[in-house]
Amino acid sequence: MVSTAAVPNLAFRQLRGQRSAGEFAAAVRRAAREIGEQVACDARYIGRVESGEIRCPNYAYERVFLHMFPGASLADLGFSARESVRGRGARVVSEPPPTTGPTTSAPSTSASSAFPPSTSASSAFPPSPSRPALLPRDTETDDFPEESDVLRRVFMTSGTTTVAAASLCLGGAPASAARVSLPTQRRVGETEVNAVEKAVRQIRLLDDRHGADGLYRRAAQPLREAYELLDAGTTARRATSDRLHAGAGELAISVGWLAHDSGRYDDARSHYAEALATARLAGDAGLEAHAFCNTSFLARDAGRPREAVRAAEAGQRAARTLGSPRLLALLALREAGGRAGLGDRTGCDRAIGRARAAFDRGMAAGDPEWMNFFREAELELLEAQCWSALGDWSRAARHGRRATALQDARFTRNLALYRAQLTGDLARAGRVDEAAATGHQVLDLLTRVQSARIRGMLAGAARVLEPRAGAGPVAGFLTRHQESPPAPPGSPVGPVGR
Repeated sequence: MVSTAAVPNLAFRQLRGQRSAGEFAAAVRRAAREIGEQVACDARYIGRVESGEIRCPNYAYERVFLHMFPGASLADLGFSARESVRGRGARVVSEPPPTTGPTTSAPSTSASSAFPPSTSASSAFPPSPSRPALLPRDTETDDFPEESDVLRRVFMTSGTTTVAAASLCLGGAPASAARVSLPTQRRVGETEVNAVEKAVRQIRLLDDRHGADGLYRRAAQPLREAYELLDAGTTARRATSDRLHAGAGELAISVGWLAHDSGRYDDARSHYAEALATARLAGDAGLEAHAFCNTSFLARDAGRPREAVRAAEAGQRAARTLGSPRLLALLALREAGGRAGLGDRTGCDRAIGRARAAFDRGMAAGDPEWMNFFREAELELLEAQCWSALGDWSRAARHGRRATALQDARFTRNLALYRAQLTGDLARAGRVDEAAATGHQVLDLLTRVQSARIRGMLAGAARVLEPRAGAGPVAGFLTRHQESPPAPPGSPVGPVGR
């Protein structure tokens, strides 16, 4: 069944009423959260539905729409029956159910398909009351249900399209960063790819020095521009195209990390999912492993330890052929963190053992550039977090001390994080004077580092120490902590790290 012209979905348009597409998208995201679904609805998605490009929503969106408009059917909302857009002769179809393994053959099997035009419109139901906007949420592929709409940035790989002038700029960040301009031209080539790769390095450098809070909003613009380059298409040679996909995916992960570290978990989930989709489309196992690594980390921090384990295991599968024992070690530690969150001490210990064995094999040519932070200090920190999650505070503190002693002072943000972790573990282990002294060191570093994560961790340690406020060193730390800027609402307060 081939259709050549889109028929606008008038019923769905009437549901939106006087709200803007963005406001209606926010209402959809809120409704999704009410029923435990995860979608990344935005104004673009609403526009695609209303234009008739999307004939039938995927299963996640279907459940959300039917929740928003009780008593309505998909037909009432202007959609075609699912079976009518899944015929054998259909040119493009509605999203399939999630698959269980990586695929790189076509966008329609890895990052949600585009849809044929709508062929029906019916009477509308009154729109539901307006709901406040929320940050977008996405789900990942592989072990996770329903890919989100943000993954539908299908990357054109042929043709020539004028690329508008764009800039990859982090100006105004806590430390000034160089401006990287992308010239207007009809072919995406080395200049553009180099600019994307440079933006990734700039973001990582500034994060290491200053933390995420002041960077996230600025970093979102270069990310949009990188994906615009992909959308524009390229006649560059395959090697350049592969670099552009990899660079855009790594940029998505870097921006996702800034969101993650500043407590914007929904935004981080969206960016990591987009990176994973890019990896699947490009057949890039290294990028896929990185996306799963960060997804696992985010799931652990967000209180979804089982998902953290699944994502880490998926990352290990992707990384097996990459020739990087250090990457396998980090992914094993991500798995250990998830198992610790499940209270699985034996599974956690085994994963840590695999991580240490892989780490001891040393560096290799296959180690990705982004892993420059993963040294012995980080290994010790991640193990400390595992024992902390399992309630073995003394053991956690031992590894935390090693981490702080080994950490390179140039990584200011990580040094603050390691000491914040140690402060909490010492406080819970009853070593309150040492905890207070370490807490002072964290406060010293927070004059240079902006990280909601670190402030949240320190706030958690301070709450543990409050019953001991009468002790001299503890009282001094608590007084100073109270006078420092507070952690933003919703910041993590438990054992978290990079």
